[in-house]
Amino acid sequence: MKESTVYGCGLIELNKIHNRAGNITIIEENKSVPFPIERIYYLYDIPGNESRGGHGHKELHQLIVAASGSFSITLNDGHIKRTFFLNNPNVGLLIVPGIWRELDDFSSGSVCLVLASHLYNESDYIRDFQEFINYKK
Repeated sequence: MKESTVYGCGLIELNKIHNRAGNITIIEENKSVPFPIERIYYLYDIPGNESRGGHGHKELHQLIVAASGSFSITLNDGHIKRTFFLNNPNVGLLIVPGIWRELDDFSSGSVCLVLASHLYNESDYIRDFQEFINYKK
């Protein structure tokens, strides 16, 4: 996994079904997303000018969706940075293992939905950027 780059990450358009009563987007493991879904969580009520993330994962795959509102995600593979702006509930950002992520610029009332390939495991996290750079070497 150490060879992963930001170019292995990208936006995935999720199927949106529309009728006069509103929209529905369905996310299915190994179909809508290319991994099994073991955990789902969401971030909300994030104060203005606050950041989230600031870590990398050794094995975890994630799909991050702006279920409501908007925010930016900056990905870093140790060499290259890419920033994505999420503001559409039927578009998700696929993040592969070995990528540092920072979430910023949350709009008021935003909800960040995260689908993860593994249950929470602290040993999978790299929380220090210099440790992350050493891990990538």
